[in-house]
Amino acid sequence: MELGLHIADFTWNGGAATLGPQLARHARNAEAAGIARITVMDHFWQISGVGPVEHEMLEAYTTLGFLAAHTERARLHTLVTGVVYRQPGLLAKQVSTLDVLSGGRAGLGIGAAWNAEESAGLGLPFPPVAERFERLEEAIQVCLQMWSDSEAPYDGTYYHLGRTLNSPQSLQRPHPYLMIGGSGEKKTIPLAARYFDHLNVIAGFDELRHKLEVVQRRCEEIGRDPATLETSMLITVLPDENITPDQIPPEMAQRMVIGSPDSIADQIKSKVLDAGIDSLIINVPFYTPGIVNAAGEALRPLVGL
Repeated sequence: MELGLHIADFTWNGGAATLGPQLARHARNAEAAGIARITVMDHFWQISGVGPVEHEMLEAYTTLGFLAAHTERARLHTLVTGVVYRQPGLLAKQVSTLDVLSGGRAGLGIGAAWNAEESAGLGLPFPPVAERFERLEEAIQVCLQMWSDSEAPYDGTYYHLGRTLNSPQSLQRPHPYLMIGGSGEKKTIPLAARYFDHLNVIAGFDELRHKLEVVQRRCEEIGRDPATLETSMLITVLPDENITPDQIPPEMAQRMVIGSPDSIADQIKSKVLDAGIDSLIINVPFYTPGIVNAAGEALRPLVGL
């Protein structure tokens, strides 16, 4: 069982002037505590459920490069990049660069994108959902070709590359670690089974077991061993005995655990681990060293740290 840390909130005490040193310290402390991966959102505005849209948000790949310089072991990637945010040739180059400079620790987390408001605000394309999934599959094909020995053109429906040259290549071979985020049974899970190393399941606790059963069936249908597709779930951990479940919005409660450290451990075991998930990625809101340490203490027995 692997434990990851997701950093989704950059509205910290001290403001922008102290954010760099605080973020570096947060990442170092997480790695020292046994965190095996550190992820950030690929958004340009803060998302609802985390904070007001005007709250601070750092650009993902610049942030990952910064984190690479302040960590030594943790895998680094987004959770997850929206396919419409970057041309896939550029995206492959960004991840390759991160992989080289981090010593082979980069991943590509990617999905079909969902934030229409953000895209409209910044002038980014946001086609209908069916086209976004078609673009997603083409983008993965482009990245895999960029990370191969081929420099041949790529001519898809949406993306056209005249020469897929990528130098230097990533240190990880045959390619950087690939994660897809989502849980759609018609599009996302089949794509995960076909192309990816890891599926981050975006679902509520009550859906999780069913989604993992679908993952197993989709892998078996194409002759893939389901054990070779790692699965994870992002959950919010709030070690605060003063908050009761009825104070949490229903849309958040399905992926949040609150209470004492012992209660948190019990909830995670019954709601997540017993369903068969492979790894946990945690988000700790209201960042302070104390609350992060408390969350870590609650999870430590579950992951063998």
